[in-house]
Amino acid sequence: MLPRRKFLGFATVAAAGAVMGCRSFPGGESDIIDCHTHFYDPARPQGVPWPGRNETQLYRRVLPHDYKRLAVPLGITGTVVVEASAWIEDNQWVLDLAKEEPFIKGLVGHLNPGDAEFAQQIKRFSANPLFRGIRVSGEAVNRLSTPDRWRDLRLLAENDLSLDVNGGVDSLPHVAAVARAVPELRLVINHVANVRMDGGVPPPAWLDGMRVAAAQPNVFCKVSGLVEGSGQRNDATPDVNFYRPLLDHVWQCFGEERVIYGSNWPVSELFADFASVHGIVKSYFAEKGERASHQYFSGNARRFYKYLSR
Repeated sequence: MLPRRKFLGFATVAAAGAVMGCRSFPGGESDIIDCHTHFYDPARPQGVPWPGRNETQLYRRVLPHDYKRLAVPLGITGTVVVEASAWIEDNQWVLDLAKEEPFIKGLVGHLNPGDAEFAQQIKRFSANPLFRGIRVSGEAVNRLSTPDRWRDLRLLAENDLSLDVNGGVDSLPHVAAVARAVPELRLVINHVANVRMDGGVPPPAWLDGMRVAAAQPNVFCKVSGLVEGSGQRNDATPDVNFYRPLLDHVWQCFGEERVIYGSNWPVSELFADFASVHGIVKSYFAEKGERASHQYFSGNARRFYKYLSR
């Protein structure tokens, strides 16, 4: 027998599936683009800098066919890969992978604004239309709001590239500052700013920070990292109501035009299976209506990352 919270979660997911069915979205589109996955191969001669060998659930070969086996049955039609490796040539590794795999719709690379070679690297990688932007993580996020980084961020915007921001709650004021300083740049907050959640009202600093960031029209939010935020490793609940206080606030701040779907697979597997991760957001956005679901699962990704049509 399932624990009560998991039974309720699966029931909610099933109900959402009945509502969504196989209906097409406005304009005849029915695609779903997962805008946050990671691919890597520790068996390469050079290995990988992430994940570490001690993370046994993640330290394995993770390639598109592994992801498609889970994603295609749920109606997912493509993914944007986010490069977690700091090795410059690993950006090229994903782009080479994409040559033979049209399921990869784009790459968010790993480059560092402020590096002397940044402009040269952008010129190199942006020559490939699958290269859609970069991600900055951790403490580097807080350094983005300094003027010496803005030149490089403007270079991103000039090349019609975007910025993924993977920081904590304290990063949100910096996101807002960058958005004001470089209004032509599209930014997306990853994993709802990695806030921890317990099923209740989120922390005041996160509530305020999301409002401040969302006040800038060029800031989007990737509704991802939910099961990770629960801290319930291998036992995160699939019940959408556990995440509802957080999701409601994101919805109030960003609305249906600036929310983007991302699974954070395979990292999310540390907390819940892929179907549960997908089912939580599918349930929530089904409640908001067909157009909101389309925008979240596909439309906003196309507006934000621009080149996702292959």
